[in-house]
Amino acid sequence: MQAVTIDEVIIQLDQIILSEKVDNSCLVFFPILYNAVTKRIKKGIVNNEFDDNARMEKLDVIFANRYINAYHAFKEGEPLTQSWDFAFKTSEAMVMQHLLLGINAHINLDLGIAAALTTGDNHLGDFETDFNKINAILASMIADVKERIGKVSPLFKLLGLVGKGKEDKLVSFSINIARDGAWLFANEYAAAVNKEVAFKKRDEVIAALAYKIVNPKSKLVQVIAEVVRFFEVKDVQKVASVLEEGI
Repeated sequence: MQAVTIDEVIIQLDQIILSEKVDNSCLVFFPILYNAVTKRIKKGIVNNEFDDNARMEKLDVIFANRYINAYHAFKEGEPLTQSWDFAFKTSEAMVMQHLLLGINAHINLDLGIAAALTTGDNHLGDFETDFNKINAILASMIADVKERIGKVSPLFKLLGLVGKGKEDKLVSFSINIARDGAWLFANEYAAAVNKEVAFKKRDEVIAALAYKIVNPKSKLVQVIAEVVRFFEVKDVQKVASVLEEGI
């Protein structure tokens, strides 16, 4: 099941998306978003946007395989990280929460490890410029993703208004902050003598963050989240179709 090229990654993501659509499962939401990001990274590689395009494809493949392997492990009842286990088992959640749970596990846990594995422990610093370019690509896609979510979640914007200034992870989750944290963890992981211990500690922290994404600290945010979810489109196929627009 291991992908070797970025094209194979896209093929496997397409297969996961198709399978989850057939099952009418909310697990389809994250791979749709991930597929869009992967295709944009591929475009960047083809257009030589990175300092080392071959290295970027290597990262993309190592990174993607961590999600693909976790997905299949979950489906087959095999052991997997706490972070991905929580993300896959969560069913009663808003569309945005499903996306954030996937982003949380994949960026906050998997990305740092993938970066360190891509370069080797002693050459991670050479990768920082290209690593930061991924930030710019993600940032350029966020507005479009939010617009699509708004089409299936008409009260989605209420969370931003009500949650303004609050510490709740549901409303304060930031892709840029996650990426910064992933880079710090990549360096910690590369420098760790016992990588298994470093990995397990990080997994525990990120799994705890996942819980906070689904269980807002503020009672007001909890109520608003329930209202937002109540008015969301419940047809998974329809939501998936909207999320796939333009991909």
